[in-house]
Amino acid sequence: MKLGAIYMAVWLWLIPALIVFNLFARRSRQRAMEKFASRGALEEISGAFNARRRKIKTAIITIALFLAVLALMRPQIGFKWQEVKKQGLDIMIALDTSKSMLAEDVLPGRLERARLAIKDLVKKMNGDRIGLVAFSGTAFLQCPLTADYDGFLLSLRDVDTDIIPVGGTALAKAIYKAIDSYEGSKSHNKILIIITDGEDLEGGLDGAIEAAKKKGIIIFCVGIGTQSGELIPVDDDLGRRGFLKDAAGNIVKTKLVEEPLRRAAFATGGMYVRASGAEFGLDLIYDEKLSKLEKEEFKARMEKRYNERFQIPLVLAFLLLLIEPLIGERKREVL
Repeated sequence: MKLGAIYMAVWLWLIPALIVFNLFARRSRQRAMEKFASRGALEEISGAFNARRRKIKTAIITIALFLAVLALMRPQIGFKWQEVKKQGLDIMIALDTSKSMLAEDVLPGRLERARLAIKDLVKKMNGDRIGLVAFSGTAFLQCPLTADYDGFLLSLRDVDTDIIPVGGTALAKAIYKAIDSYEGSKSHNKILIIITDGEDLEGGLDGAIEAAKKKGIIIFCVGIGTQSGELIPVDDDLGRRGFLKDAAGNIVKTKLVEEPLRRAAFATGGMYVRASGAEFGLDLIYDEKLSKLEKEEFKARMEKRYNERFQIPLVLAFLLLLIEPLIGERKREVL
């Protein structure tokens, strides 16, 4: 048996709560009756009362509650294979992981804010494939194009500024790596979203843009940071907070550079957005542009479709609740 909504198990707390309530109610009734009459008188007054039947009624309600919660958890027994066809876009995200992404001019920090925005973007997707390229001084494929969103989010979680040992920011290498990741893809609309502060320290961007155009890749850019610039907080070996310095010992200040991002986006027919605290820009890109593009039908695949069996515990719970009022609490009189 498989549970399709295991998170509904949170309501199982109602069962021990009901048991505790019944014990408390029984003791309260006993105390009230002892105040009302003496023990001998109570036995005479309650002679027709059947305590065993009351316990049975309580047990029936408790079991019915358990079965109702089990129905909410959607038990599934058995499965069948079904051919599933999906339509969507191929979206590759290139995420800057250089030290400048530690700057906190966009709270809670450039990199962390980017991760949160990507998670929100994934929630909008239904059939789109998504992949991840991490880049700084070089680039590598963190997650290939996939429709497994949980797997993608696990890859995203592992991204930090220490994931690539080569410092700097190489936009061109990020684009070339994304181009390589599209090999074998037959999608008409190949999307690359670059999230960075735009400080391109390696050069070669124009050649990478031309290569992307030839492959039919549309580049969208999200610039993160402020034009006034911000210091880069880092911790030393003792855990003390300081700021990043260059080789000469001068404190480094990073700022948003929009020109290369605008150039890459406009040259390929994409869009440039400057991220802010309230609106990061990925939702805007998806709603205004990506959702209106022609979606590719990906290769059909066989998927398991589990048979829902929540009806069984639900019907049993309903029957028990119908039976419970029919059980009286009085003893049968013997003539």
